Amino acid sequence: MTFEEDIARLEAIAAELGGDGVALDRALELFEEGVARLRRASAELVRVESQVTLLVEQAEGVFKLRPIRDRDDGPAEGGGRGARGSRT
Repeated sequence: MTFEEDIARLEAIAAELGGDGVALDRALELFEEGVARLRRASAELVRVESQVTLLVEQAEGVFKLRPIRDRDDGPAEGGGRGARGSRT
Protein backbone atom coordinates (compact mmCIF):
# COMPACT_ATOMS: atom_id res chain seq x y z
CA MET A 1 0.00 0.00 0.00
CA THR A 2 1.11 3.52 -0.71
CA PHE A 3 0.97 6.44 1.69
CA GLU A 4 -1.86 7.94 -0.33
CA GLU A 5 -3.84 4.69 -0.21
CA ASP A 6 -3.39 4.50 3.56
CA ILE A 7 -4.62 8.08 3.97
CA ALA A 8 -7.64 7.46 1.72
CA ARG A 9 -8.51 4.33 3.67
CA LEU A 10 -8.12 6.19 6.98
CA GLU A 11 -10.60 8.79 5.73
CA ALA A 12 -13.03 6.04 4.74
CA ILE A 13 -12.63 4.36 8.13
CA ALA A 14 -13.28 7.65 9.93
CA ALA A 15 -16.39 8.25 7.83
CA GLU A 16 -17.73 4.77 8.54
CA LEU A 17 -17.01 5.05 12.25
CA GLY A 18 -18.74 8.43 12.29
CA GLY A 19 -21.87 7.00 10.73
CA ASP A 20 -24.94 5.72 12.53
CA GLY A 21 -25.48 2.13 13.52
CA VAL A 22 -21.93 0.75 13.37
CA ALA A 23 -21.88 -2.52 15.30
CA LEU A 24 -19.35 -2.75 18.10
CA ASP A 25 -17.48 -5.64 16.47
CA ARG A 26 -17.25 -3.74 13.18
CA ALA A 27 -16.13 -0.57 14.99
CA LEU A 28 -13.34 -2.49 16.74
CA GLU A 29 -12.26 -4.05 13.43
CA LEU A 30 -12.16 -0.63 11.77
CA PHE A 31 -10.29 0.89 14.70
CA GLU A 32 -7.61 -1.83 14.58
CA GLU A 33 -7.19 -1.38 10.84
CA GLY A 34 -6.99 2.37 11.29
CA VAL A 35 -4.26 2.12 13.91
CA ALA A 36 -2.21 -0.17 11.66
CA ARG A 37 -2.58 2.16 8.68
CA LEU A 38 -1.81 5.23 10.76
CA ARG A 39 1.39 3.62 12.05
CA ARG A 40 2.44 2.70 8.52
CA ALA A 41 1.68 6.19 7.18
CA SER A 42 3.53 7.81 10.10
CA ALA A 43 6.57 5.61 9.52
CA GLU A 44 6.55 6.60 5.84
CA LEU A 45 6.46 10.29 6.78
CA VAL A 46 9.44 9.83 9.10
CA ARG A 47 11.34 7.99 6.37
CA VAL A 48 10.67 10.71 3.80
CA GLU A 49 11.37 13.56 6.22
CA SER A 50 14.79 12.09 6.99
CA GLN A 51 15.65 12.33 3.28
CA VAL A 52 14.51 15.90 2.80
CA THR A 53 17.08 18.63 3.28
CA LEU A 54 17.04 22.36 2.99
CA LEU A 55 19.55 24.21 0.92
CA VAL A 56 20.81 27.19 2.90
CA GLU A 57 22.99 29.89 1.41
CA GLN A 58 25.45 31.07 3.98
CA ALA A 59 26.72 34.65 4.10
CA GLU A 60 29.93 33.83 2.22
CA GLY A 61 27.94 32.41 -0.69
CA VAL A 62 28.72 28.77 0.09
CA PHE A 63 25.80 26.38 -0.03
CA LYS A 64 25.21 23.99 2.81
CA LEU A 65 22.73 21.13 3.13
CA ARG A 66 20.94 21.03 6.44
CA PRO A 67 18.28 18.59 7.67
CA ILE A 68 14.73 19.92 7.42
CA ARG A 69 14.24 19.67 11.19
CA ASP A 70 16.64 22.64 11.57
CA ARG A 71 14.41 24.99 9.58
CA ASP A 72 12.71 26.61 12.58
CA ASP A 73 15.71 26.71 14.91
CA GLY A 74 16.35 30.41 14.36
CA PRO A 75 18.03 32.55 11.75
CA ALA A 76 20.37 30.99 9.22
CA GLU A 77 24.09 31.47 9.68
CA GLY A 78 25.24 34.89 8.57
CA GLY A 79 21.81 36.40 9.12
CA GLY A 80 20.24 34.31 6.39
CA ARG A 81 18.68 35.60 3.21
CA GLY A 82 15.08 34.94 2.36
CA ALA A 83 12.00 34.31 4.42
CA ARG A 84 11.48 31.27 6.56
CA GLY A 85 8.14 29.55 6.75
CA SER A 86 6.30 29.60 10.02
CA ARG A 87 4.20 26.86 11.47
CA THR A 88 0.56 27.69 12.05
